[in-house]
Amino acid sequence: MPLNPDYVGRTFAAPEPYEVSREKIREFAEAIGDPQPAYVSAEAARKLGYPDVIAPPTFAVVLSARSGENPIFEPGMGMQYERVVHGEQSFVHHRPITVGDVLWVSSRIAAIEVAGRHERLRTETEIRTGDGELVCTSVNVLMSRGTAA
Repeated sequence: MPLNPDYVGRTFAAPEPYEVSREKIREFAEAIGDPQPAYVSAEAARKLGYPDVIAPPTFAVVLSARSGENPIFEPGMGMQYERVVHGEQSFVHHRPITVGDVLWVSSRIAAIEVAGRHERLRTETEIRTGDGELVCTSVNVLMSRGTAA
């Protein structure tokens, strides 16, 4: 069953903000094996010109994964998760994510494209402060294997 193109343009958002903590950044840095001192030490981060501990760039995946009521899980979308593989993920940081940030996440289904027998579902996510400052933009592509019409 092909993905439903009527879902392109739908937006969805996390119902609550995400407060970035020192512990979450440390846990993430350890999980990915990145020894950068600015991810665990405020002193090291200040030496680099940051006010406090900063998050690894890929930490944004933690936020982009919690985009609330994601319509790709609705039956009408046609997504069959046993056919899905991760295609790609990219981040554009406008500034580092820092301890104490309170961030809001909103996403949009940007495209559904045919790629041979497969389909690519592209979502675009914006991570912003409560004041509206854009901190990071994330693009995620999921491949739906063998579902193209």
